[in-house]
Amino acid sequence: MRAAPAAPLLQLLLLLGARLQAAGVVEPPLPAVVLTILARNAEHSLPHYLGALERLDYPRARLALWCATDHNTDNTTQMLQEWLAAVGDDYAAVVWRPEGAPRSYPDEEGPKHWTKERHQFLMELKQEALTFARDWGADYILFADTDNIVTNNQTLRLLIEQRLPVVAPMLDSQTYYSNFWCGITPQGYYRRTADYFPTKNRQRRGCFRVPMVHSTFLVSLRAEGAAQLAFYPPHPNYTWPFDDIIVFAYSCQAAGVTVHVCNEHRYGYMNVPVKSHQGLEDEKVNFIHLILEALVDGPPMRASAHVSRPPKKPSKMGFDEVFVISLARRPDRRERMLSSLWEMEISGRVVDAVDGRTLNSSIMRSLGVDLLPGYQDPYSGRTLTKGEVGCFLSHYSIWEEVAARGLAQVLVFEDDVRFESNFRGRLERLMEEVEAEKLLWDLIYLGRKQVNPEEEAAVGGLPHLVVAGYSYWTLAYVLSLAGARKLLASQPLRRMLPVDEFLPIMFDQHPNEQYKAHFWPRDLRAFSARPLLAAPTHYAGDAEWLSDTETSSPWDDDSGRIISWSGSHKTLRAPPLDLAGSSGHSLHPHHPRDEL
Repeated sequence: MRAAPAAPLLQLLLLLGARLQAAGVVEPPLPAVVLTILARNAEHSLPHYLGALERLDYPRARLALWCATDHNTDNTTQMLQEWLAAVGDDYAAVVWRPEGAPRSYPDEEGPKHWTKERHQFLMELKQEALTFARDWGADYILFADTDNIVTNNQTLRLLIEQRLPVVAPMLDSQTYYSNFWCGITPQGYYRRTADYFPTKNRQRRGCFRVPMVHSTFLVSLRAEGAAQLAFYPPHPNYTWPFDDIIVFAYSCQAAGVTVHVCNEHRYGYMNVPVKSHQGLEDEKVNFIHLILEALVDGPPMRASAHVSRPPKKPSKMGFDEVFVISLARRPDRRERMLSSLWEMEISGRVVDAVDGRTLNSSIMRSLGVDLLPGYQDPYSGRTLTKGEVGCFLSHYSIWEEVAARGLAQVLVFEDDVRFESNFRGRLERLMEEVEAEKLLWDLIYLGRKQVNPEEEAAVGGLPHLVVAGYSYWTLAYVLSLAGARKLLASQPLRRMLPVDEFLPIMFDQHPNEQYKAHFWPRDLRAFSARPLLAAPTHYAGDAEWLSDTETSSPWDDDSGRIISWSGSHKTLRAPPLDLAGSSGHSLHPHHPRDEL
């Protein structure tokens, strides 16, 4: 790892510049940079991509745009034209290279199929951009794919500050995929190494030398050996796969130019590539999931105001209501949740959660709330908390509304949900399968913490459903009218325990026989999506973790003291996958781009 300078170079330059300006001395200009935009069928990501470019904290007078688009079947060309018309005059120079026809390559099987002709055309475009940058006198050129969203507006400054010949900001994705390789075989294919996961997971931080970066990276045109770098034609001795990212990696190696990836900061996000047989809709679904991930992990993506976007058409997806339980004093959670639903075109209705901090013994008596005799948290041994009472009452109010209005089926969310990829499509497919099989159901979990998943039985004819076993959490579930009536009929308020302990009692899967003895009948027909469609945004131990049920007062304590019950294991993350055996293997030679 190259040691960081004692003080950030650009900060020193800016400070010096301010002092020189005050003294009447003209400060030296920042380096000139060419931003390369190569877009094909990018309508789904362009608004956020262009919005991120707009927000880069760098003088536009020191930036040039080199923009090309080709072989489109969507609205990419029009979007770029609209954006350039709005902001182009702010930049030092603009090169615009649109190609209206053809809409596809002769031998491609679909818009995501990478043929040799497509690779060559992309390499030629990148070479043209590189040549323009040299002729224009730029100091740097930034390549950034149009589904790479640089949400950190300091990215360009931070990369220049490193003074490295080729450097990439490590981007996050929905998986372990990123924009660098830690290893490469003698034949030019990806090799897994012991360094990849510690780097990707930021267990080691800094700028690290690697054999390849791709998708988003900065090239210094003043660095030693930079004049020899090329995308096309490949080096005379080149025998590796005909792929733009591998060709450039070889070019760097042949020129003796070092390549680095930096991960000290969160720079932004990249979409996991779809397979060659998939289509633009699959890519769009993936990108929506990336937007949702950015809403959770931050910083969020923001679309450009200078690009017209197709209108959203939210719906209830066939449910009678979509409820979102949210505390009024947690507006950031509420906003994130509503933004997530909006991106997925789901029409949700906020239900103000009952705030446990506002409850006291008098209020709870008036509501008929009393503790289930003998209840203790299964891990810490503590009693019920006021936060858990508020959570139960919030869900209970929805069950009451379902019964009062005769709603056939509803979808219920809490406001700390992290959605799995293609949540909407997978849920719609699941409900269609349930309807086709005429399954009798009362409740279907979409997100929960399974206690004994290996003991849960599959449901015949429904490959994405299991019979629910004992589990924790009420993050997301589907509830029927019959299910709501059963839950209400058990009169749970006068023998209350946490709602996620109550539900397994009602489908007779709770391990505590004493608790179950207080409720009859226990005939709730409960199932669960498999795999699950939702998870918590954060877990106990995460820096951003926050729980209004675990951090609360005992249910019968009116002193106002707040206690953090760290002894409960309910909110802990499940054990991570063992990735130790993944190093030292190379991928199949027919999949050079398929990093992970």
